Amino acid sequence: MNILKDSFGRRFPYIRLSITDVCNFKCGYCLPNGYKIEKSDNRTFINTDEIGRLAKALSQLGVSKIRLTGGEPTVRKDFFEIVKILKKNSGIKKTVITTNGYRLDKIANDIKNSGLDGINISIDSLNADTFKKITGHDRLEEILKGVKKLKNLDFKNIKINAVLLKGVNDSDKDFNDWAEFIKNNEIDFRYIELMQTGENLDYFNRYHVPAKKFIDYLNNNNWVIQTFGKDAGPSKNYLNPKFKGKFGVIAPYSEDFCKSCNRLRITAKGDLRLCLFGNTGINIRHLMQKDSQLEELKDLILKQLNFKKESHYLEIGETGLTKNLSTTGG
Repeated sequence: MNILKDSFGRRFPYIRLSITDVCNFKCGYCLPNGYKIEKSDNRTFINTDEIGRLAKALSQLGVSKIRLTGGEPTVRKDFFEIVKILKKNSGIKKTVITTNGYRLDKIANDIKNSGLDGINISIDSLNADTFKKITGHDRLEEILKGVKKLKNLDFKNIKINAVLLKGVNDSDKDFNDWAEFIKNNEIDFRYIELMQTGENLDYFNRYHVPAKKFIDYLNNNNWVIQTFGKDAGPSKNYLNPKFKGKFGVIAPYSEDFCKSCNRLRITAKGDLRLCLFGNTGINIRHLMQKDSQLEELKDLILKQLNFKKESHYLEIGETGLTKNLSTTGG
């Protein structure tokens, strides 16, 4: 079986599949003015038939995990149909999602019943005022209710992400609040270092703080780094025997970050992106139209890996095609 492997020997068992660019939040680091239709690109979002064919091709290339992202993936009316297709007919072993938690308290039962293998929820602060300042929405309480519902339903593999922002959510109090949250909850919390994109340079310059600040907190509070799993993402995870949950750090500006890269991205309009911040992308949607195109689709994806670069070059300010994170799933 051919497997997804680039010229540097990196394998790619993990795909981030964006199913929509639409997002209903207004996070300062991504869409501060809200979602706006890209008038220069009138293509529709990939449909369920296309997603089914794509997933089958990816599973035959050794992909074991697909993460559904956006935008906000749950705004699609056929979201749970997409999950069903991936869970029942694709050969993909794990299907997980990343969500901003909108209506999580209302759809928790549906998420549990869908068979999803995990969920990442973006919660940038446990302080309601700070949360509203960052996201433009006063929804922290209902999102936390949704998390509690999932826990009560015995839903496994809940992760919470927050973007680390200087002077906003990077104090010892913020860190301690999250420590208290995960102390008796089997929930992983990860800080993501703020990344520069094509549209957020001013915001980045104002709010970027190195992930080392949180890492120093972890080292000073008896947290010990955990080894990676084979389909793990870019997070470096930390354990403490006194806590049920884990802490994690995603530090894209750290040395050798790209050496552990194990994922590719496919946008909501069918473009294969070799890197979140790459300068190249190719549309593969024309080969998702018929079952008979499966071998062609696999061949094109394999050939594209020859063009994957060794690094994202974020450290020198190269942001590639990524205008904002909603277009490529973050």
